Amino acid sequence: MEERRLALRIEAAGKTDVGRARRVNQDRFAVAEDLGLAVVCDGMGGPAGGEIASSLAMESFLAVARKEMECCRGAGNGTASGLANGLTERMLRRAAAAANRAVRARASGDDRLTGMGTTLVAARMEGRELTVLNVGDSRAYVVRGEVARQVTEDHSYVGERVRMGVMTRAEAEQSPLQSVITRAIGIEEDVQPDVSRETVEAGDLLLLCTDGLTRHVADAEIARVAGRVGSLDEVCEELIALANERGGSDNITCVLMRFEGESTDTD
Repeated sequence: MEERRLALRIEAAGKTDVGRARRVNQDRFAVAEDLGLAVVCDGMGGPAGGEIASSLAMESFLAVARKEMECCRGAGNGTASGLANGLTERMLRRAAAAANRAVRARASGDDRLTGMGTTLVAARMEGRELTVLNVGDSRAYVVRGEVARQVTEDHSYVGERVRMGVMTRAEAEQSPLQSVITRAIGIEEDVQPDVSRETVEAGDLLLLCTDGLTRHVADAEIARVAGRVGSLDEVCEELIALANERGGSDNITCVLMRFEGESTDTD
């Protein structure tokens, strides 16, 4: 008996911009399409510290993620079994822990880098399942139709106040404490990332971004731009331009993945 299933293939693009208020871009991003993996980091700790922290975290995260995936493949774990056994989540957590160790080790050897750290948001597509890990206030959205749904929780002072019900989201967006984050890579000895899973459909978009975008562009606007503009590169450019038009108060980074469906025949 012949069965038809829907597989998803990935198209990806990413862009970063220094913005209009900063002299140095401390954001970093990477897309490893062979792993179905995308990562965004937003460094902090002064111009030098933030740039070093985000670069180190990115390099360490990707190196360990790739090593973990190669070990899984070498052990004969396929995509479906990998997901069932939680190997994707384990890989992401180990990669985040390695990034944390790398940033802390570098800071410990240089007093000028004391206190440096970085946010990190990463997502991996496996089959139809998307696994998302985040530390800090860089975000992941799934855009479906006319809705951009945030699938991460901000690890920030105002984010926690909103979840406690003592501050509205509108108040949080106007707060001078927006930039105060409560978790980051490189700050504590043990990093505590959040991990979540989403099932995606053909036509969905994944957006990973830094707060340089979300401080100026609302969720509804993200969905509108994503639905109106053509290529993923053009969507990234449009979102960055919109943030810059409204002040560009921080570095701005967008990474987009589009999930396209294709039928596969199986016996």
